[in-house]
Amino acid sequence: MSTNQYSDHPAENLNAPTRTWNRSDILDKTKELAGLISSSEEVRIFQQAERQINGHERIQYLITTIKKKQKEVVAFEAMKNAKMAGQIEAELQDLQDELDGIPIVSDYQEGQVEINDLLQMVVSAIHSTVSEKIAVERGADTPPSSCG
Repeated sequence: MSTNQYSDHPAENLNAPTRTWNRSDILDKTKELAGLISSSEEVRIFQQAERQINGHERIQYLITTIKKKQKEVVAFEAMKNAKMAGQIEAELQDLQDELDGIPIVSDYQEGQVEINDLLQMVVSAIHSTVSEKIAVERGADTPPSSCG
């Protein structure tokens, strides 16, 4: 068991006095949580896909070319040259379709979505838990309509 007088398990803390956490404590726990997330399976898979993308010459060429074409479209639109902008947009779409057709790119994008979902789940859990705790401590069934 840890040297902390309070357990990390809520059921074991039912009769323990409530600990007041300061910002430094919360930041320490945040770093601990960030470490857990960073070592998650979702992040591992994402980083593997990222390494493969970074080492893939065709993908890097497509990314560089897409960025260049995007700038060209903006420039031609600024010059009010819709014909050239449209032509480059068509080229851009072809390049994007080729990039999207590479399986490792799909894996990378799926990894981004999974990590985002994980982070959103953590934020939602924190929000729900804090909101619940505040409502219980205030003895309110519903939050006040205003703070003024």
